[in-house]
Amino acid sequence: MQNNLNKRNSDTSGRYYVDTVRAAVERLFRSTGMDGEKARDVTECLLTADMMGHSTHGLVIAPWYLDEIRSGGLRLDGSFEQISDRGACVAWNGRRLPGAWLVNRAIDCALERVAQFGVVTVTIADGHHTGALATYLPRLTDRGLMVILACSGPASTGVAPYGGTVGLFTPNPLSAGIPTQADPILLDISCSITTIKRSGQLAQAGRSYPGEWALDAEGRPSTDPQVLSHGGSLMPVGGLDHGHKGYAMALLVEALTQGLCGVGRKDHLSGIAMNTFLQVIDPAAFGGSTNFLDETTWLTNACHANPPRPGVDAVRVPGDRARARVQEARKSGVYLDGSIVEGLTPLFARIGEEFPASM
Repeated sequence: MQNNLNKRNSDTSGRYYVDTVRAAVERLFRSTGMDGEKARDVTECLLTADMMGHSTHGLVIAPWYLDEIRSGGLRLDGSFEQISDRGACVAWNGRRLPGAWLVNRAIDCALERVAQFGVVTVTIADGHHTGALATYLPRLTDRGLMVILACSGPASTGVAPYGGTVGLFTPNPLSAGIPTQADPILLDISCSITTIKRSGQLAQAGRSYPGEWALDAEGRPSTDPQVLSHGGSLMPVGGLDHGHKGYAMALLVEALTQGLCGVGRKDHLSGIAMNTFLQVIDPAAFGGSTNFLDETTWLTNACHANPPRPGVDAVRVPGDRARARVQEARKSGVYLDGSIVEGLTPLFARIGEEFPASM
């Protein structure tokens, strides 16, 4: 049996049954004392990230989540603290609870109120890691609602302001979901050229960036992700040429997540902290849902019909590739790299289980 196990671990990359992996990972999180709702939300966020192709924020970070639970950095007990509630505007303190659970509760809150107010905004200060923002958007676009979701880490840095040399911001992802009469537009972009997690993966693998995406400690452009561990920083989107645009985006996200949350970088927090901004918009409160969907559908169709440049098969809109990957995962299984499976295998062994077999 040991020989068979070794053989299996020698090449564990492959496709895995989505429902089987979901149930197994949820049990793993429950074994830590995480309650059912939180375990479900965290599992769904990480697994959906892998299904969409956001592998840097998928199950590869599940061991890190467990480390955070053991160290007390990720809290499991109780609920968030309500700071303010003015109907359409709500503010919480997340108390370092799981970010996926907090964001889903904020979505629940918005869904209960958006028909009345037209626009509902929820801010969450001092939560824990939220994962890939794109994974939350379909809950709202499936209901014909538009959503803007952004987050930043007040206790972390790594991205220098344009023209500077010292990391000040996090990559500050900004996402939005835009419903159409068919498939929604789902955008999830970072204000930096790449993410800290992706940089760490490249550094660990001994690989370089495809271009000069970072600055070393002296402010010189570099293709080496290792410079981030030696006083370097990531550049904003646009790099040396147009990085002022990514810098401006980062400042916007800082205002939405740090400023509106009321707790931010000025408070010198430590550990893993995440501030989140969620805004849900009902098109019916403005020009009407039908007109909104007519417009977004026309726009999407016009983009798809645009003649592609040489080397491009067809023009896509944000979300097309992720949706195709999710459909493929549901049909043929979610693809997991062997390193993900091998990282999870000893964790399952601790609870007396094996990671599910590949398809």
